[in-house]
Amino acid sequence: MANKRHPMLVRLWRDPVWRAVLFQVLLILAVVAMVAWVVNNTLSNLEHRGISTGFDFLSQSAGFGIIQTLVEYDESHTFGRTFLVGLLNTLLVSFLGVIFATVLGFLIGVARLSSNWLLSKMASIYIEVFRNIPLLLQIFFWYFAVLGILPNPRQSISLFDTIFLNVRGISLPWPEFNAGMVTVVWVFVACLAVVLTLRFFMRSWLSNRQHGENNGRTILFNKLAMASFVVLIPLVTSFLVDAQLQWEIPELKGFNFSGGLVLIPELAALWFALSIYTAAFIAEVVRSGIESVSKGQKEAAAALGLKPRRVLSLVVIPQAMRVIIPPLTNQYLNLIKNSSLATAIGYPDLVSVFAGTTLNQTGQAVEVIAMTMAVYLTISLTVSVLMNFYNRWVSLVER
Repeated sequence: MANKRHPMLVRLWRDPVWRAVLFQVLLILAVVAMVAWVVNNTLSNLEHRGISTGFDFLSQSAGFGIIQTLVEYDESHTFGRTFLVGLLNTLLVSFLGVIFATVLGFLIGVARLSSNWLLSKMASIYIEVFRNIPLLLQIFFWYFAVLGILPNPRQSISLFDTIFLNVRGISLPWPEFNAGMVTVVWVFVACLAVVLTLRFFMRSWLSNRQHGENNGRTILFNKLAMASFVVLIPLVTSFLVDAQLQWEIPELKGFNFSGGLVLIPELAALWFALSIYTAAFIAEVVRSGIESVSKGQKEAAAALGLKPRRVLSLVVIPQAMRVIIPPLTNQYLNLIKNSSLATAIGYPDLVSVFAGTTLNQTGQAVEVIAMTMAVYLTISLTVSVLMNFYNRWVSLVER
């Protein structure tokens, strides 16, 4: 009876493709209805308790200070400014941590596969020690047990009379650029971007040309041309615009150092802990990537007369990167998200300044937490997209 009354509906129901579409539409409607119910319920509860909603609080005066700011800030600035200060501090420690952890992780990973028994065992001990101790304890260790016992500024530990360590942080020399030097820096960045872009779009063409000529002259010529473009253009620009670079050395004045760059103890402790902890995992990623390369590739390269260092840099690492990059991306994301532990030692990152102090003073929990979550989500997705883009760039092209 059903087939005679609704033959079209029955045929659609028996079609697995249309049935799958129907279930997916129903699932989307259910999710939208649930989100709408949660939002409506939240707004009703906030209204019932007399809590105002909206983002008007971002224009109100904050009224509290922050110990480290990368932009101009004081107590008279707004809560919107505190959001920017916290965001920049999070990006700063994440960027420093990613750079240091990558370099250290690659060195430890290669060292673990070294034929030198002592070097290999030391790398193994490093990995097993630092990856099995909770990150929060390592942050406390660097902050309280290492940096917390440094002397006061008058008895600072001096390195070459330019770097000073004391309980108030690490004072470093800082470059001072005149207007001409700033122009040279921008020219250098522009030249580097042009070279990388040309290298990306002309990669296959250059590869075919180099392969066809079957000699190293084309490779050497291309590298020299790119290096000359990146070096000579900024060098000529520096003479034209009278670029000058001076270094500001920290000096002890009164009870503290002035001038140069000061890394506050909170930033230094968080940076060291994040880098050393994440480097232990990156080292294992690098080791697994190198071991994934066929032994025959290494033997063939050695048979051609290449030295072990050249075999590693020209044959092993390029092929291992296909295995290394995906898990390496996960470690970068973990490092960025772990930076939120900064609130344990008072480093003014986004969670501490905005999701902590700002939330307590304004009471705008929904808006503050939503903005904080959106920031971490945006940063993580951006890093993932860039790393996936890099992964496709370095991947081998099948012929």
